[in-house]
Amino acid sequence: MSDTAFVLIVEDERAHGEAIAEALAKSRYACNVVDSGPAAIESVRHRPPDVVITDYKLGGGVNGMDVLREAKKKNPDTEVILITAYGSEALAREALSQDSEFRAYDYLIKPIDIDVLRDKVNRAAKQALAGRDARLLKEQVDQAFEFSGIIGTSDAILREIKRLKKIARSKSTVLIVGETGTGKELFALAIHQNSPRAGKPFKVLNCAAVSETLLESELFGHVRGAFTGAIADRKGLIQAADGGTLFLDEIGDMPLPMQAKLLRTLDTGEVLRVGTNDTQYFDVRFVAATNHDLSELVRTGAFREDLFYRLHAQAAIRLPALRQRREDIPVLVHRFIDQANHEHQTAFTGASPEVMRKLVNYTWPGNVRELRNVVFRMSLEAEGPVLEVNDLPDNLRASTDIVRLGPPNLAGMTMADVEKLHIMNTLRMFGGNREKTAKALGIGARTLYRKLRDYGLR
Repeated sequence: MSDTAFVLIVEDERAHGEAIAEALAKSRYACNVVDSGPAAIESVRHRPPDVVITDYKLGGGVNGMDVLREAKKKNPDTEVILITAYGSEALAREALSQDSEFRAYDYLIKPIDIDVLRDKVNRAAKQALAGRDARLLKEQVDQAFEFSGIIGTSDAILREIKRLKKIARSKSTVLIVGETGTGKELFALAIHQNSPRAGKPFKVLNCAAVSETLLESELFGHVRGAFTGAIADRKGLIQAADGGTLFLDEIGDMPLPMQAKLLRTLDTGEVLRVGTNDTQYFDVRFVAATNHDLSELVRTGAFREDLFYRLHAQAAIRLPALRQRREDIPVLVHRFIDQANHEHQTAFTGASPEVMRKLVNYTWPGNVRELRNVVFRMSLEAEGPVLEVNDLPDNLRASTDIVRLGPPNLAGMTMADVEKLHIMNTLRMFGGNREKTAKALGIGARTLYRKLRDYGLR
């Protein structure tokens, strides 16, 4: 979303309008000057402004109130500042009334003090942009797809959710690959909940969190006297998950001897408890996950090739990093704020546009888990009702980090589609800043605005 507000200046004395535009240009506003009511209406319809500065009285059949009504109809977030002559300010004040269907933001009396005007425009622009960002976020949230607690609108996450739905109905062993914090356990649980095994046990074993000596007992169970301290028979997680699903997290950290025993269980269904040769059989679906490149571990001898193919050949899900699905960040922030409000008994309504830009631009090495932790931490320390930049952790407050995505496969796309995709990615890279986007693309701002309109990206 762009930082630069678009200001429409309606002044029947063209020179006065140009002087206002010149003064506002120093504040980095994009301005359009028109000298009649009909021209203002046409400009509003062509490109809805963020702020309108208009004379109350204009020559011809269209006055400032007509411009106000048309601007508000086209974009309710537009803020309008009326300019009126001394003695007729009562008319302008009436337009500011809470009872007005189309309410003006403020008014000024001629002659205009340019510093006062600039201050009013600054405040009106900030309110207009905040209103626009809030509306766009609401639209994103309303359109966001949620499946078993997995939230997103990006193609990257929707593609994996579609794959999850198909996999869930099968009996296949599943391998979930993704960086730390991308939601691998959430996907594993969703597979279980949307399978015929829903309602049966869902058990979790973190292979990296259990010592090698205890891992076999945790997984297969043991009998009394199997080792020092085994004072009673103990069921393993495979038996505990009978009829349901066992999620083996961080399977890339499983020791090689245990990999061989797990492979035998996957192939034959046999379970041997530690300390006995009596074979048991249980009906368990296995879902494994890793943040490692298992093919590289196979190459180095740290992971069995036969187990890798046994896990990978049937069904695999690859979860995108958060930096690869930045368009989902505002929706996730909104959801985490709701969760934090419920957990902490707070009442935050959202995050400021500047906070959202910093969150969208950050690299998120800890992915969705890190984002959730940041939002929850802010909700504990902020005073509200909106999360502001000062509430961000120090590393995020100062960050301007952003990750450039690798080039997509453009084969088969039309040139228009390629240009649209390039504009979208560049706009996203600069956090919606249109001026920076136009400069990076090597085109003028007006050309960019036209292309955004033509491609429906405005």
